Amino acid sequence: MTAPSLVLFAPESIPSPSINGFHLGPLFVHFYALMYVVGIAVAIWLTRRRWAAVDGDPALVEDVAIWSVPAGIVGGRIYFDITTPAVMPHTWWGPFAIWEGGLGIWGGVLLATCVGIWRVRRHGRSPVAFMDAAAPGLLIAQAIGRIGNYFNQELFGGPTSLPWALHIDPQYRPAGYASYSTFHPTFLYELLFDLTWAGVLIVLGRTHRVAAPGLFALYVAGYSAFRIFEESLRVDYSQHFLGLRLNTFVSIGLTIAGLLWFAAVQWRGRRSAAGSGTMT
Repeated sequence: MTAPSLVLFAPESIPSPSINGFHLGPLFVHFYALMYVVGIAVAIWLTRRRWAAVDGDPALVEDVAIWSVPAGIVGGRIYFDITTPAVMPHTWWGPFAIWEGGLGIWGGVLLATCVGIWRVRRHGRSPVAFMDAAAPGLLIAQAIGRIGNYFNQELFGGPTSLPWALHIDPQYRPAGYASYSTFHPTFLYELLFDLTWAGVLIVLGRTHRVAAPGLFALYVAGYSAFRIFEESLRVDYSQHFLGLRLNTFVSIGLTIAGLLWFAAVQWRGRRSAAGSGTMT
């Protein structure tokens, strides 16, 4: 469906950057990739602190990261290639072109979590406790990674003239939206949500009333619930099913799964506490 030909202009809109990277000698560094590196570094730092707080060896965090980070990148790219093949560059290197954007969060989290569980078990520690320690850091890493979307001028929503509207250069506007100039900065909405939800999980963790991996289950449910809202705004290319973006259905499914997972974990935790006589 083609959008109406109406020019929207917000004089106080957020400008888009004129560059998406910089040269470091012969190497061109993409801000998209750099933001993910920074996000991963912050996530490792925070997870080390949280893991040490429950008597875990901080060195285990680096071991898990060495294996899980590449797995997350591979899983994220596989998810992106499967769900949005039309966006992938039509070259032999297209399936691997992560420097141009294109990592599916759910594919990355799934494969990284599986590999992380394997590494934690290899060290004889509890995967569920480690998952709760890592959950806030994952959200912060995703938030920082969204800054890369800003530099790539991607993952924005529909046209708007709100004061915080984002100006998008003509070459990045989707088909049917060429006459619009300002759009919802959905990557910014997600960034703010991710930081807020990470703070909520940290506070909940300090109450010691959430059985592991309840925080990780809430990470899955909360982030997925927000993506339902975000997907309703986005206008970039997506596979559709029954008139809705494919990721909307994935988000709905993961929101429900995350909430059921959280409820089951807390129910088992309370039964266990009651059986041991420690329930208050």
